[in-house]
Amino acid sequence: MVEISNCSISKVQNKIKLLPPFLLKLSPEDMKSQLSSNDEDECQLSRLGYCWWRSAAKFDECVRLKLDLPHIASLTPRLRVLKELERLALIAHEGLNELRYKLQMYRSGDFWVPTGGLKKEEMDIPPLITILLVGFSGSGKSSLVNLMYSVFGRSGLIPFARTSSGGATKYTTMYMEEHNVMRSMQGGFCVYDSRGFNYGKIGDALEELSSWMSDGIHHNQLCLRSGDDVLLEADTETVGLRSSSKFVQRTVNIPMVVVNIAEVHKASKASDSKPLEATRELFHSPALRKCNENPILILTHGDLLTTEERIDIRLRLCERLGISETNGVYDIVCLTEYGFLAEESDPVTAYALAEAVYRALLISDRGHFPKKNLQDWAVFVLSWLMFFMGALFSFLADLCSKLGQRDRLKH
Repeated sequence: MVEISNCSISKVQNKIKLLPPFLLKLSPEDMKSQLSSNDEDECQLSRLGYCWWRSAAKFDECVRLKLDLPHIASLTPRLRVLKELERLALIAHEGLNELRYKLQMYRSGDFWVPTGGLKKEEMDIPPLITILLVGFSGSGKSSLVNLMYSVFGRSGLIPFARTSSGGATKYTTMYMEEHNVMRSMQGGFCVYDSRGFNYGKIGDALEELSSWMSDGIHHNQLCLRSGDDVLLEADTETVGLRSSSKFVQRTVNIPMVVVNIAEVHKASKASDSKPLEATRELFHSPALRKCNENPILILTHGDLLTTEERIDIRLRLCERLGISETNGVYDIVCLTEYGFLAEESDPVTAYALAEAVYRALLISDRGHFPKKNLQDWAVFVLSWLMFFMGALFSFLADLCSKLGQRDRLKH
């Protein structure tokens, strides 16, 4: 006789209700085996506190609901979020290693599918897909990079990106930093850590972001802003060496917007809407639009909030941004309560991070354009030549008009 688990019978019944439909078609023996292998791990996760949403007020109602796909759209936003978090927990253990392997074997363009009657050889696919992390200061971009190294590169607790946590609270990323988070010589993608923006200078932030997306970025690219003279005084000798133009200029393929939801929640409680509105402007910046897809949204510092606050701010933020609260949104804890990276100790967070990167690569490989041929370049040069001639004739016409007016005044 197969023993299902050491948890209560009601726990097993709730588990069955949350299983996807294809598992419900299994034989009783296979079903028991599936529950036996997952239920003990899930109970352990609940005891450790990593399934934090299970203490939510509506979670019992979520458990009672059957996963009936035609009726998911009729669920409230809160229940949809709880269902999504349960989905991540259900597949985290087995899915993490699978996604790790796919990311390890990924090469640029692997997820491209034939469209428009063109072959893959005719597409302009870069040798490396570039993921850019953007957000406001203190949002957790550098901590997210360290978590990627820990989850994907199996680096343990060794930090690769310097963060503003701990004692160095005044530290800010001054340079663009390229990270090979897979720690592989043949990796198909890289992640860029960027300097955080200021909530009070959203106009300057959008202008700087637009230049990154249009002109490209490179490793150790200096991000200078007004008032940086003091910060650079101690680093004057290495500025020229670090910001070398010899680094490869990369085109950004897919952005990730990182948001400190604890900071947004705190400001909202104080009736300060500036962080929320600045986040909305950043998220909807035209520069971030790639292949008609929204940027991927990463929510950090949620562990600093209560369960209800954490869900409430997610719902409010997604509503303000006008996006789905479950599609392309990931709540990721970069540091544990002890100040360590959440890696194997939190498989739900690790899987959510892997899925976010996997989704980013899927989106980027759908956004490649055809290579320019000789005819395209000829049209491009001709259009610029016509523009230059038009500007020149306009200047000459204006100059002649002013000279004619001056001659009439003399007579």
